[in-house]
Amino acid sequence: MTPVLVFDGDCAFCSSSARWVQRWAPSRRAEVVAWQHTDLGAIGLTAQECSTALRWVDGERHSAGPVAVADYLRTARAPWPALGAVLGTRLATAAAWPVYRWVAEHRHQLPGGTPQCALPTGPRPDEAAGGAGR
Repeated sequence: MTPVLVFDGDCAFCSSSARWVQRWAPSRRAEVVAWQHTDLGAIGLTAQECSTALRWVDGERHSAGPVAVADYLRTARAPWPALGAVLGTRLATAAAWPVYRWVAEHRHQLPGGTPQCALPTGPRPDEAAGGAGR
């Protein structure tokens, strides 16, 4: 299976961010895809999971939020794998989750965002899992 970074294609901010990543930190082996154009069942994700956080799937390994970013960066061309290794450390991940959540909750107010970018309300599956994804 080709590893995938799965983002919210209905969100203009997320789509702009995905295009930026594809241009400036291209992966050597992974794809960047909108969850709305992906067979989620085939990669073991649900629409609920994908609507609340960026997702990384590499075989049996699933991650979310900044951990997903770190996992993707490890597959990118230099110098990005080094940043992915740092972001993937326990300390950096713990510091990155609050920032990630703030950006996710305000993405409709950020440059390129629209009212349609606002996250759905309700409990987040990541919080029940301790914020580390699966």
